[in-house]
Amino acid sequence: MSQGMSIPLTVQSKPEDPVILTESAATKVKELIQREDSPDALALRVAVQPGGCSGFRYALFFDDRQLDGDVAAEIHGVPVRVDKMSAPHLSGTRIDWVDSLQGAGFSIENPNAASTCACGDSFS
Repeated sequence: MSQGMSIPLTVQSKPEDPVILTESAATKVKELIQREDSPDALALRVAVQPGGCSGFRYALFFDDRQLDGDVAAEIHGVPVRVDKMSAPHLSGTRIDWVDSLQGAGFSIENPNAASTCACGDSFS
C-alpha cells in the first residue's frame, strides 16, 4: 500500500447506539425481517429478561412497538430498540451472526456480564 492511501473502515456502531450490531448480523436480521408479514413496521428488539442458568437471559425478537424510554437506533439499515430497563445491561454488547461447522446463530458478547453460562444464552 502506498503512502497517503487509506482503507475505508466500516463503522459498526456509534457510541450512542444501544448495542453493536455487526454487518453480518445486520444482513441476517434484514433477511429474517423480510420473511415477516409487515417487515416495514418491524425493528429488532434486544432485551434482558430474568431467567436462564446465570440469572438473566438475552431476548432478540421483532417488535412493531415503540415503548416509553426505548433507546432506538438504525444500525447498518436495521432499526434496533432496547427498553430502558435492559439498556444499562446491554451497553457495549456486540451482536454478530456466526455460521460455522458447529452451527449458525447469533453470538452475543456482553462486556457487562460478570459471568456467563456454557450455552452463552444467559449471564449475571
